[in-house]
Amino acid sequence: MEEILAAVIDRDPEQKEFHQAIREFLLSIGPVVARHPEYGQQAVLARIVEPERMIMFRVPWMDDLGAVHVNRGYRVEMNSAIGPYKGGLRFHPSVNLSIIKFLAFEQVFKNSLTTLPLGGAKGGADFDPKGRTDAEVMRFCQAFMAELFRHIGEDTDVPAGDIGVGAREIGYLFGMYKKLRNKFTGVLTGKGLGWGGSLIRPEATGYGVVYFASEMLGLRGETMEGKCCLLSGSGNVAQYTAEKMLQLGGKVLTMSDSSGSIFDEDGIDAGKLAYIKELKNVRRGRIREYSERYPRSVYVATDPALDYNPLWLHQADCAVPGATHNEINVRDAQHLVDGGVRLVCEGANMPATPEAVAVFKEHRILYGPAKAVNAGGVTVSGLEMAQDSTRISWPREEVDRRLRLIMKDIHRTCLEAAAAYGLEGDYLAGANIAGFIKVADAMLDQGLV
Repeated sequence: MEEILAAVIDRDPEQKEFHQAIREFLLSIGPVVARHPEYGQQAVLARIVEPERMIMFRVPWMDDLGAVHVNRGYRVEMNSAIGPYKGGLRFHPSVNLSIIKFLAFEQVFKNSLTTLPLGGAKGGADFDPKGRTDAEVMRFCQAFMAELFRHIGEDTDVPAGDIGVGAREIGYLFGMYKKLRNKFTGVLTGKGLGWGGSLIRPEATGYGVVYFASEMLGLRGETMEGKCCLLSGSGNVAQYTAEKMLQLGGKVLTMSDSSGSIFDEDGIDAGKLAYIKELKNVRRGRIREYSERYPRSVYVATDPALDYNPLWLHQADCAVPGATHNEINVRDAQHLVDGGVRLVCEGANMPATPEAVAVFKEHRILYGPAKAVNAGGVTVSGLEMAQDSTRISWPREEVDRRLRLIMKDIHRTCLEAAAAYGLEGDYLAGANIAGFIKVADAMLDQGLV
């Protein structure tokens, strides 16, 4: 294990996020490799930490004033042992190769857990859609797809949305792909309902988070009813996590964006949540406007000088970090413990640092890792692919039923995999072990490719 990690760091010393993902993974699967020497003999670990393919390209585009800009685009096709590459596209200034590789690596095992035949990939660009007009976003998406289309396809690589890539961007990307390839196919998921999309797709990640959390609480004889919850983020994941929590009787106290966070002691009810959806999805405003609309709430601006996030200081039962990676550090984790939080479910990808996770485990907090908890999005993306292949559209109730069953199955799989290696109740180890074994066995079956 140490040799594998050292080789990864030596090869790409600057890729800190990728190193973090690899380290967490390797710490979990030691018992598996010890029990299965064939993985070592066939160098499965050395192969699985190296992407099958990495694509980087320039994206030149023109703004509304005629100025030309150049961004960098990425697609990391990590592993296709169990199916075509599947994973989102992220448009955000922070995007770099390290972040895309870590996301692609996590996606491999997340997709493995869903029970669907999907490999893992991730992509995106260091483009910031905030403040850009629809016409500028369209031109960027078209320029981005003018290169990406060569590398994707319904049986090869099927991208979806992620941070900065919502329904608007998916539409522009799909339109350009259709024009370039002269074919109408399910090459992207998250499409509009009128042209190949699936019901429940926008809600899928958030709903899946709550379904998984409910399964975790059920082991202690509890439900979401009456639970106070802290959420970070205010995009797709946070919005629909909040919606499903409200439906199950929970109380949502916080949301955030990059500018700051809001705390509403009265709770963010359905009416207030509808306002947030309109604010973020239609007007593309900032979360501070919530406190102007609802003056009993409190807004706290982001302060880069602080080494903790004030959002996690409040008393609550549950926490769902749904904004970005490494948003919860060790101080935040201790604040959550001090505030009475008994369950943490990761809505974002790798939002807790390793030190924060150690605090959760030390205090016996129910901790659900992202690769299991937020698998609802890719689950319904897979269901969208199935609907596209058969040219049918399932009713809302059917998609939701399948999503709930798969999240229930992922929860069971994590617990069973952990228990099989003497790690009872360790969801992180269970998710890594179960996801890894399925991919590793497929790699052995397919030979040295």
